[in-house]
Amino acid sequence: MPFTLPPLPYAFDALEPYIDARTMEIHHDKHHQAYVNNANKALEGTRWADMAPEDVIRSLGDLPEEKRTAVRNNAGGHVNHSMFWTIMAPAGKGGGGAPTGAAADQITKAFGTFEHFKEEFAKAAGSRFGSGWAWLVARNGAVSICSTANQDSPLMGEKIAGCSGTPILGIDVWEHAYYLKYQNKRPDYVTAWWNVVNWPRVNELLAKAR
Repeated sequence: MPFTLPPLPYAFDALEPYIDARTMEIHHDKHHQAYVNNANKALEGTRWADMAPEDVIRSLGDLPEEKRTAVRNNAGGHVNHSMFWTIMAPAGKGGGGAPTGAAADQITKAFGTFEHFKEEFAKAAGSRFGSGWAWLVARNGAVSICSTANQDSPLMGEKIAGCSGTPILGIDVWEHAYYLKYQNKRPDYVTAWWNVVNWPRVNELLAKAR
């Protein structure tokens, strides 16, 4: 089946005041829809058209060279955003606060404290030049932070994306994710974003990664 745009699990304004409604509407309905449309166009008529999007981006090296860049950018964008919407929730209604359960345990084990983890994650998000993502990935029974360019995903592997593992948390630092509200102040966006992180969902993704 062709890729489809997943509905947001909340209203456009549900993440206010941390992420504004207009940004959410444009980000989801325009940017994500474009990734879906372009990925379907690139994959139409190929044996990859019926694969799950995560499996498609894991097998980029098998794609014909003339399709690889379009699929990397657009199927990557679809996978990244499909996860991104689910790891956010309205503040106080599933979003914000400190991690609990296995995610808290793994973060403490890897970074010592939640505050230190946030500092290191903010560095990865803030130092990504241009557009991209910062990630918390699960790999080999532990978690670590990495960053990818454009719409690359850790699922693409070290050789393509520069890092590998199963993403369990990620922040979009393309300007379209924050510019209407934060302009060029990416660090302010990253700081505000912690108020809507859906830690129960992160725990679900961590459990699946295991």
